[in-house]
Amino acid sequence: MDRKEVGNAFEFVAVASARAKQLLLGCTPRVEGSEKPARRAAQEVLAGAVRRQAPDSEAAK
Repeated sequence: MDRKEVGNAFEFVAVASARAKQLLLGCTPRVEGSEKPARRAAQEVLAGAVRRQAPDSEAAK
């Protein structure tokens, strides 16, 4: 997937940011690439290895 194909830039940044935090906490990377957490997170989102997950309606209350 190309960055231009990302429909919502805000959502892309939000998901990549959350994934970068997970990588900093020690989560295993899902794709090969940069050693930098922010760049690796963006690569994972573009590769489709991570996605946004909506919270449960009960948990959001």
